[in-house]
Amino acid sequence: MKNINRYAITAALLLTSSIPIMAQLNNPCDKQATYETRQLFYSMQRLVDAGAIFGHHDDTAYGVGWSYEANRSDVKSVTGSYPAMYGWDLAKIEHDSERDINGTPFKLQKQLVRDAYRRGGINTFCWHMDNPANGKTAWDTSMRTVKELLPGGAYHDVYTKWLDKGAAYMASLKGDDGEQIPLLFRPFHELTGNWFWWCANTSTPEEFKQLWRFTVDYMRVTKKLHNLLIVYSTTDFNSEADFMQRYPGDDYTDFIGFDSYCFKTIPDYQQKLDMRLGILDAIAAKTGKLACIPEIGYEGIPQADWWTKVLAPTLAKHKTSYVVAWRNGNPNHYYVPYPGQVSEQDFIRFFKQPKVLFENRLAPLGVYGKPIMPSK
Repeated sequence: MKNINRYAITAALLLTSSIPIMAQLNNPCDKQATYETRQLFYSMQRLVDAGAIFGHHDDTAYGVGWSYEANRSDVKSVTGSYPAMYGWDLAKIEHDSERDINGTPFKLQKQLVRDAYRRGGINTFCWHMDNPANGKTAWDTSMRTVKELLPGGAYHDVYTKWLDKGAAYMASLKGDDGEQIPLLFRPFHELTGNWFWWCANTSTPEEFKQLWRFTVDYMRVTKKLHNLLIVYSTTDFNSEADFMQRYPGDDYTDFIGFDSYCFKTIPDYQQKLDMRLGILDAIAAKTGKLACIPEIGYEGIPQADWWTKVLAPTLAKHKTSYVVAWRNGNPNHYYVPYPGQVSEQDFIRFFKQPKVLFENRLAPLGVYGKPIMPSK
């Protein structure tokens, strides 16, 4: 990175002048993390008390009624700002596909990741990897796949070849000076559920932890990827013991979180969201990790004031680093409003709240220790 010392000083001044400084900053679990990756992790720790960073999956790739249009975003169309975080999926890269699981060309996805980074936004990747044991989808739970992917397992070689492809793609995501773009990597998400081949019903806790550790070690030791911050993301849990049962250890995790969708009654959802964030607060304080909600949403957002009456007041009670709303796939499957949607005005009020950070507030802080490009 050119002029690295000047950029580091500028970023430090921006971050320390506007928000409180934490007594001590924790390092990423990867001891060889790149400069930009370390700066991002430090910045996100400093920002915890400033509010939750808001993101949206596939935000600039498509939305309700449009796809692959330059400089477009449903979030931006409503608020005037891009989200601060962008969720993406590696799924289908394992098959050398030209498009990801949601149809976005990987060539375009790569450019959108770079654009977000240039603007000072944050990128995160999940991976709905197909089942390496039989080639079926991520939702295939017909066999105990996890143990067969470990060293000595019947499909270990297939798995490592697929990891090679994902690693090569993530390594190719570079900034203007050739630096690897920092990524929040979220493997095996919703691991405590029962719907993916890596979930709790298809493996023992020890088998799962072994696969997690192997995967992270393979990415950063074998493939030399040092631009990854690792996200451990469960689904429902009701105690610290529930959440920690499959936790792979502090050396293999940077963020701890859970995916949270509003399916039942609003009071029930809000009560459980509050309870689980409270549990995460306690675990984060013990482990030095950052709490997050990597997927959140209420499909179709039928409640006009859901953002300020349900989500915002619950987040305000906790130290949540970031939340990412799921994708706007089509008029029947979307999780942030578009112009004219019933919760549009409430989303604008949510956007203006001081404890929520969209890209317009995040980017000027220089979270990577580098200058940013102005948003279009």
